Amino acid sequence: MELLLPHPSNSSPLTVLSFLDRAATIYGDSPSLIHTTTTHTWSETHSRCLRVASTLSSSSLGINRGQVVSVVGPNVPSVYELQFAVPMSGAVLNNINPRLDAHALSVVLRHSESKLVFVDHNSSSLVLEALSFLPKNEKPRLVLLQDDSNITGLDNMSSSSLDVDFLDTYEGVMDRGDPSFKWVRPNNEWNPMVLNYTSGTTSSPKGVVLSHRAVFMSAVNSLLNWSMPNRPVYLWTLPMFHANGWAYTWATAAVGATNICVRRVDAPTIFELIDKHQVTHMCAAPTVLNMLTNYPARKQLKRPVQVMTAGAPPPATVISESESLGFDVGHGYGLTETGGLVVTCEWKPEWDGLGQEERAKLKSRQGIRTAVFAEADVLDTVTGKSVKHDGETVGEIVFRGGCVMLGYYKDPEGTAASMREDGWFYTGDIGVMHPDGYLEVKDRSKDVIICGGENISSTEVETVLYTNQAVKEAAVVAKPDKMWGETPCAFVSLKSDDGGSVTEKEVREFCKKKLPKYMVPRNVVFMEELPKTSTGKIQKFLLRQMAKSLP
Repeated sequence: MELLLPHPSNSSPLTVLSFLDRAATIYGDSPSLIHTTTTHTWSETHSRCLRVASTLSSSSLGINRGQVVSVVGPNVPSVYELQFAVPMSGAVLNNINPRLDAHALSVVLRHSESKLVFVDHNSSSLVLEALSFLPKNEKPRLVLLQDDSNITGLDNMSSSSLDVDFLDTYEGVMDRGDPSFKWVRPNNEWNPMVLNYTSGTTSSPKGVVLSHRAVFMSAVNSLLNWSMPNRPVYLWTLPMFHANGWAYTWATAAVGATNICVRRVDAPTIFELIDKHQVTHMCAAPTVLNMLTNYPARKQLKRPVQVMTAGAPPPATVISESESLGFDVGHGYGLTETGGLVVTCEWKPEWDGLGQEERAKLKSRQGIRTAVFAEADVLDTVTGKSVKHDGETVGEIVFRGGCVMLGYYKDPEGTAASMREDGWFYTGDIGVMHPDGYLEVKDRSKDVIICGGENISSTEVETVLYTNQAVKEAAVVAKPDKMWGETPCAFVSLKSDDGGSVTEKEVREFCKKKLPKYMVPRNVVFMEELPKTSTGKIQKFLLRQMAKSLP
């Protein structure tokens, strides 16, 4: 046995990029992407991706293996294609949240050393402003993404007074490419494939680097979690810039799905597209489910739609109300650092006979590790040992498995702090383990608020509050919200000479000038002094309790 060693014939690097070749062969004439009046087949998508990859790696653009190429755009066909085309050129894919403000975006572009940015026409002004913060030698070149809804972005790019190297439109890049291009395969499956940022509004953003191996395992996880059949109809209500759509950008290719793209997510559009295209599957944050159940013109679905929700612990009532409309809700848990969902609430047949309320409570738990993931546990933060499986004893959630990131880009200290020598990845999230072995998240890490699926660092908001000359102390915590899951709530004490002259509206307006809209505190509570421990640390757990009681 010891003489039987790995051989090139049995050790090809794992990569999701091979899914596209397969899809073109099996599902070539089937629709791959639908958006407004545009429909592509899998053979067309395969050819378009190869052409873009060919141009990216050509001498005219000169994108080298391992260099970063960024994408700023919504859920449209070109953004989906770039999930394949960029890494097929050998480059590292970097999806950026278009909801960031210009300064935050500039931080991400500079930290990632992005060489090229594909930007949607609706985000062109944002990107141009972001580039104004960068020195000339650090400005990436630009390619404009367009569709049949708007072409004004091209004029905006061309007439920019900034020293920006505008290359072409996306279609122009594609038309110059070779459809027979032999895409760049990874040297080994540990090569970096994607760079995703967990936060882009700090001077030290966390850039999560995932390997081809990790992305492959996340995508396979995605298929197994749902038992997703061949040729499903998948509605893109989950942003592709959220951890590459929890790896479903690639997973849908493996099963020849019809991807229904949507530029703007709102209740009327979702219900219309579900009915028009006979949607079978969609992913959605709890806030999207809440939006659908509270839509005044909501209607009972004509056929069941499978929904996977994650991003924040969903209230049992949201699950119950969603299922009453015909959505079959599954629940999972993961992080940007795991490339997708690695824990899911696997349903047991013996739960079928339970009442709707009890079923919803069970479904609101995050669940058990996925089939291809190695281990998940909850450890006591003092002893480092597993907590009791009693559903009450809290600890930190830890993971071990092939989906875990390579590390944080340019942040060896942060990498070492989360990927420790005991072999676990420490999530920073607090949870419990139930007697049946199912995990439940009880609280997010102290510095993170999940608002509508967006991660908000409370320390970043606090930093802005402290720049207000009237503010003496500031602490930001999560306030439960029916629509958004959580919203930032600020507790501040004022300097003595400003005690009665600053209003809640003024503080919020101050934050609006320095933060993206979704990060601005919805509530500002003034206190004479914030509660502290004997060592002077602000007691945030008391503030969280106070926030829960606010109207």
